[in-house]
Amino acid sequence: MTFNPTSLRTTVFLPTSLVLAMFMTGCSDNTANTSNADAAADIDPNVLAETQELTINNGTEPESLDPHKVSGVPESNIGRQIFEGLTNTDADGKTIPAMATSWESDDNKVWTFKLRDANWSNGDPVTAEDFAYSMRRLVDPNTASPYSSYLVDAKVKGADQIVAGAAGTETLGVEAIDDKTLQVTLTEPVPYFPDMLIHNSVKPVHQKTVEEFGDKWTDPTNIVVNGPYTVSKWQINDELVLSRNSEYYDDANTTLDTITMLPIPSSVTDVSRYQAGEVDVTYNEIPTEQFNSLQTDYGKELRVSPYLCTYYYEFNTVKPPFDDPKVRRALALALDRDTIVDKVIGQGQTAAYQLTPTVTNGDVANTPEWSSWDQDKRIAEAKKLLNEAGYDENNPLSFELLYNTNDNHKKVAVAATSLWKQALGFVDVNLVNKEWKTYLDTRRNGNYEIARAGWCADYNEPSAFLNIAKSDNSGNYGKYNSPKFDSLMAQTLKPGVTDAQRADLYQQAEAQLDDDMGLLNIYHYVSPRMVKPYVIGFSENDPLGNWQGKNISIAKH
Repeated sequence: MTFNPTSLRTTVFLPTSLVLAMFMTGCSDNTANTSNADAAADIDPNVLAETQELTINNGTEPESLDPHKVSGVPESNIGRQIFEGLTNTDADGKTIPAMATSWESDDNKVWTFKLRDANWSNGDPVTAEDFAYSMRRLVDPNTASPYSSYLVDAKVKGADQIVAGAAGTETLGVEAIDDKTLQVTLTEPVPYFPDMLIHNSVKPVHQKTVEEFGDKWTDPTNIVVNGPYTVSKWQINDELVLSRNSEYYDDANTTLDTITMLPIPSSVTDVSRYQAGEVDVTYNEIPTEQFNSLQTDYGKELRVSPYLCTYYYEFNTVKPPFDDPKVRRALALALDRDTIVDKVIGQGQTAAYQLTPTVTNGDVANTPEWSSWDQDKRIAEAKKLLNEAGYDENNPLSFELLYNTNDNHKKVAVAATSLWKQALGFVDVNLVNKEWKTYLDTRRNGNYEIARAGWCADYNEPSAFLNIAKSDNSGNYGKYNSPKFDSLMAQTLKPGVTDAQRADLYQQAEAQLDDDMGLLNIYHYVSPRMVKPYVIGFSENDPLGNWQGKNISIAKH
């Protein structure tokens, strides 16, 4: 849905009215509040319900169930339930053994993983060759994975040449020493390599099934998985139903029998269905206008957890007008982030002046000089830059802003548009809304000028964010290209680099990204959800947000 740009150009004071609308909530119903508290008090987490079923909103229809064909958080939420990689995370987000029971490396370059005895859902044993095959498939240009550069970033030997089409997949530095021993060879020491292996893109797929069914291998009747759940039903735009995988190695310690994942993009609808008892856990977005009343009425059912994610606008740096760094910097300076985080969203998010959230492991903090300027000084400099780029009242800056269907994305886009209009005057923005799959295709194909984007850490380390701005990264859809930035990132993995030196290089990379204004960082996320009191074991301490169905149970209620 494309918004009418004419109405946006004339509604100068929209953020004020928008904020007023967000905070006009009804009076708190004390009876309902007491009822909710009493219901929670009656829950005994040690007395389980006879029916172990969970219904959770996943935010959108998944692009695919193939871990090598996707890049989004909703898809990873599903992949985490049906596939299990070499490593996983615990309730606090720490890396733990999964299909690998142990790993070792003398130099952080040659890594050896020992696999446990485990089966695929069809009874076949999970082997080291399954992982070697899957990693080769990830980097194979014929797969066209949006995460193809993940193993390049991990410095796996040969990955860069394979992704570039200059070498065959057999040259990748992965080898099955025997059925239960996998060896991965890197070109540089990567001390956090096991942490990277929690990601969806490096989970194994069943080779025979993929080759037999091709694109249809993920259909419920065909799919073979190695995780705690398998796919029993997939009704497009309605529900995805997961059932326990009896072949899973730890099935005896799994309690939930069924997980139903819903594709509800509207946070208002999500909360309404939660209140009606149709959803047990909402997606991690709460309508801004309902946040305060939900806190009052539902108490601890509204959980706000830390979340290693950054909300930003992605410039298409190879297409006018954003091929001009002056234009990019002008918009970044003029955007009042404090208004967005305090008045438009208002759930604990913080204004972002760097891509990496400051709470990420590694202690990376970059404070650009302009971040301390007052808004008047920022606006004056922004106007100066736009004038130098050739834009003024007689030649306004016009562009399209792309975002995917979502209530909060729409609110931020509308507010940003009006804030730019108020601050600069000669800026005309046309909002372009597309559904998730179409939005992803549009970004990947470069058919946009500026796009709403968000990045959540694949693992808890600054490179999980900064790698996406490297010129050769498959997720760098805006084509930001800085040899200096690339060089700084390359230096972080040189032999002998200490943790302190690596942190300093990350800080320099953040400063370079800001100098070029490759991205317009807006805010660092939190993760607000509604969780029924009878849902036991849904972690609220994991900053990666990697909830695990196998760790959840339903108490009697």
